[in-house]
Amino acid sequence: MALIKFPTRAINTDGVNPFVNSVFDNLFNDSFITDRLVTRVPAVNITETPEAYNIELAAPGLQKPDFKINVDKNIITISVDKTEETEVKEKLYSKKEYSFTSFSRSFTLPDTVDYNNIEASYTDGVLDVKVGKKEEAIIAKRLIDVK
Repeated sequence: MALIKFPTRAINTDGVNPFVNSVFDNLFNDSFITDRLVTRVPAVNITETPEAYNIELAAPGLQKPDFKINVDKNIITISVDKTEETEVKEKLYSKKEYSFTSFSRSFTLPDTVDYNNIEASYTDGVLDVKVGKKEEAIIAKRLIDVK
């Protein structure tokens, strides 16, 4: 995402055509349009320990069966295929920001990964994927350490 700083109004241009400026100000500041322009992918933290890599994905409001984790060669893909309910309810929303949309995040795995040692858990809105390292990578790191 890029942050763009718009220049401040040094000159009062509202005197020239106040209608045009107010329309554009309202258009660019409208949350309905800006919410649709922002891509909705969950934030990710990736950490490394001597034994494993940990991928933490913030995805509140989902359930365990919603996630699909796929490993293909050296790429791990975490995805959710979720559709919004079109059920008509007796509520009149003045603003509706809850959005459960589909997403997919892919990460390239290093050569030191043990593909048989991948575990995932989902608690308190955070998906935690633990990708274990090969024994050779753990032993090699221990041999290189200088104390």
